[in-house]
Amino acid sequence: MRLLMFIWTARLRRRKTLAAALIIAALAAVLLILSGFLHKSAEDGAGRLDTEEARADYLRDLGWEIVPDPVATLQLQLPDPLTEEYAAYNKLQKEQGFDLSKLAGQQVTRYTYAVLNYPGRADGVQINLYLCEGIPAAGDVIVTGADGFQAGLEFPG
Repeated sequence: MRLLMFIWTARLRRRKTLAAALIIAALAAVLLILSGFLHKSAEDGAGRLDTEEARADYLRDLGWEIVPDPVATLQLQLPDPLTEEYAAYNKLQKEQGFDLSKLAGQQVTRYTYAVLNYPGRADGVQINLYLCEGIPAAGDVIVTGADGFQAGLEFPG
């Protein structure tokens, strides 16, 4: 097997080389600054549900109609490590893309809303939305009654 090697030579002048290096450095600096700015603004605002309106919009986007004022709001500290009860609940959360084990030891806020549009149920349905620092961390739908059950946030049907 033969290896081919090409040699290219160029005559560079000090001024042109310095100018090119300065332009490349300036472009790199601008890209770094923009990258940090865009990353910070995405963390600061995107996906945050700090207001009742934002939480209602989030649930509406999932297909739910709710009474906008929560039935209950509760702050709780997740155990570290997660207890057996939380581990079982986390199985449901992992099925819908959440993972409470990543938040073990942190404080979360649970907002509970009355659901108005569960198929076949006029009442007795609530939705729980758990947030950690304004970001969705978990959620479930509770259907009460003798034939009640718990499900993920996905709208049935």
